[in-house]
Amino acid sequence: MPEDHLARFVVDVVEQLDLSGLEESYAGRGSDAHHPAMLVALLLYGYATGTFSSRALERASYDSIAFRYVTANIHPDHDTINSFRKRFLKQIERSSSRCWATPMKWAC
Repeated sequence: MPEDHLARFVVDVVEQLDLSGLEESYAGRGSDAHHPAMLVALLLYGYATGTFSSRALERASYDSIAFRYVTANIHPDHDTINSFRKRFLKQIERSSSRCWATPMKWAC
């Protein structure tokens, strides 16, 4: 994956976001969950590349090298992606709106 690839950029930006609210929602409940940062990166990369449906995102996590990079070669199923989106989309929008693009970097 080239250093300047969009997938790398998205992962770098997500690493700068404050996702503590999402992470706290997972504490001590149920079975092992996918890390919220990975799911946020998957959604953002999907939106940036025109892949919106949870089924298409699931498929891309198997078929696309870039999506495999974003998900660290983990393949969340479409129900997980859809549930995460429904549950946290507003929080993701608030977290990412605190970041703004400058010519060569993101500041959060």
